[in-house]
Amino acid sequence: MKIKTKLNLGVGLLFLLIIILTLVSAFYIFSIKKDTENILKANYNTLEYSRNMLLSLDEINSDAENAIITFENNLNKQSKNVTEVGEHDATLNLKKSFNLLKVNRTDQKLKNQIRQDIFEIMKLNMFAIKQKSDVAKQTAETANMWIAITGTLCFLIAFNLLVNLPNNIADPIKELTASIKEIANKNYSERVHFMDHNEFGDLAKSFNTMAQKLEEYNSSNLYKLLFEKKRLETLINNMNDPIIGLDNQGLILFVNDEALKIIGMKSEDVLGKTASTLALTNDLMKSLIEKNSANEANIRGQKVLPMKIFADGKESYFEKENINITIQPTGEDQMINIGDVIILRNITPFKELDFAKTNFIATVSHELKTPISSIKLSLQLLENKTTGTINEEQKHLIESIKDDSQRLLKITGELLELSQVETGNIQLNIEKSNPYEIVHYATEAVKMQTDQKQIELLIEADENLPDIKADSEKTAWVLINFLTNAIRYSSENSKITMRLKKDNMQISFAVIDTGKGIDNRYRSKVFDKYFQIPGSQKTGTGLGLAISKEFIEAQGGTIGVESELGLGSTFYFKLLTI
Repeated sequence: MKIKTKLNLGVGLLFLLIIILTLVSAFYIFSIKKDTENILKANYNTLEYSRNMLLSLDEINSDAENAIITFENNLNKQSKNVTEVGEHDATLNLKKSFNLLKVNRTDQKLKNQIRQDIFEIMKLNMFAIKQKSDVAKQTAETANMWIAITGTLCFLIAFNLLVNLPNNIADPIKELTASIKEIANKNYSERVHFMDHNEFGDLAKSFNTMAQKLEEYNSSNLYKLLFEKKRLETLINNMNDPIIGLDNQGLILFVNDEALKIIGMKSEDVLGKTASTLALTNDLMKSLIEKNSANEANIRGQKVLPMKIFADGKESYFEKENINITIQPTGEDQMINIGDVIILRNITPFKELDFAKTNFIATVSHELKTPISSIKLSLQLLENKTTGTINEEQKHLIESIKDDSQRLLKITGELLELSQVETGNIQLNIEKSNPYEIVHYATEAVKMQTDQKQIELLIEADENLPDIKADSEKTAWVLINFLTNAIRYSSENSKITMRLKKDNMQISFAVIDTGKGIDNRYRSKVFDKYFQIPGSQKTGTGLGLAISKEFIEAQGGTIGVESELGLGSTFYFKLLTI
């Protein structure tokens, strides 16, 4: 019997029994409900009417009119609810006695007679309630019996399906799974042995046929060749350098994952296609198949520049090597060309080291420029004949020279530490620092520059700001750099605002100028090394803001700029409070 037929019969029979169980339960529940409603309607209501009439009868002496009305209402209801044998006669007797009582309301005998009639009606209904309760109880017991019988049948069938059906399905699957594992382990002699006349039997025949064909294939030379080919492909694919293999017609034979990454294509779009066809739509492929350009450059004595390719989320550098593959056919003297292998050697780490060296030298040169310029300016003032003998002003100038010289030495040391930022070895002196003192130090350092351009430096600081966790020297250096840039790009007789305020759990330092502002296109690049806004007439190396970013982020802070073209700029950074 087919497995599908077994499942249909088992589940169908179980479904049928569930329907029968549902119908039986519903039938008996309806019967019990009907009996209960009959008791409520026919007998319980009569008892309620009788109780109300007894209460009204007792109130005739005190409130005759209302008592008689209440009695009549309940008596009329009782007359419409006569359901038991003898209840009709009792109700008629009650009506006669009540009519007489309405004429003679003080007749005690009539009251006693009325009570007896009411008790008779109540007795008949109480007896009926007992009988109907017995009937309902019998119905409930019958319902329990039939539901139990039907439920037991459902349980037995379900238990039989639970025990037998999973084994009938799972055992062949287990055997088939074990055989598949053996085939995967190259044991192609494995066979399955269940031959029932069902779906598993058909599956077993197909599996054994497949295993037989695999065994034959495994024994052939073709398998050995394909296995060696697979070994070479795996070896090439696991290499870290991009590799592309071409035949002598330029057809791409193999390409590893690293090469697919940099050319941005999938293997199915590359393998079997000619490189020249792909070069029409892929500029990188076009440059890769230009195999003579490097040789010509070497001949002319020119330096071959590495290829700059965006890979691994950054700009990477590669040296292209084109290896021509030749073989000597059996029985022939001449070598023939069978293809080329293009290898791109990743030299990005070496380039990054070279850039680090260049950046370091440029950074030191840039940062030495500001204090040296200040020293030159102070010396020029000292050499001016109008200065005369040493006075208080000259003393201040001499002190300024000393301070700048000392700051020059400190900044040089800091920049040496900055060169190690990428290795995580930058040294920070994080301590409790007063933000007001940092602002005061920075503003005093640029006071001479603001005086020369007659720029008004305003300080807007909140009161009672808490201390911050910072390297005060490096933080002051960043603030001085912001102020120096603001002064440089501000016109004479303008204003620069230095704003100090609390922002949640941070202290915000902001320098606001009224210069020409920064275009939206360049705002995200101003903190990049060597970047200068195109069209800017100001000289510089483009390192100051990049160094500032390194200093602030190394202290766990954030740095940014807000600017609109023509509306000035706001450079700010935030550091955590204590």
